[in-house]
Amino acid sequence: QLRLVASGGGLVQSGGSLRVSCTASGFRLDEYGIGWFRQVPGKDREWVSCMNSGGRGARYAESVQGRFTISRDLNKGTMDLQMNRLKSEDTAVYYCAAERLGGCRRSAPEDDFEIWGQGTQVTVPR
Repeated sequence: QLRLVASGGGLVQSGGSLRVSCTASGFRLDEYGIGWFRQVPGKDREWVSCMNSGGRGARYAESVQGRFTISRDLNKGTMDLQMNRLKSEDTAVYYCAAERLGGCRRSAPEDDFEIWGQGTQVTVPR
């Protein structure tokens, strides 16, 4: 079974840092493109970042560029999103995802991704 299990997240003050992670099982992260999305109640899921299967070509939404960093650890089978200088507007449920074609398209639609984590809440109070 192909799975992503999310961890991390939580409550952090504005300007602080947080890391969210996902652990992959049943597949290798170097065979899939990986991505992060986020969603707030009443809105569509928003693309945040992605990286191709070669571990290169990381892309970011304008709203997080320079503050967030996507990475992966092939030995551990984990993918991470390091979030720095957090703002209240970053509050959302964050989802990790993986796609078999191995690509990374800016603003990729959800349909590009076949495997999803369960989501983890990140809250940055105003």
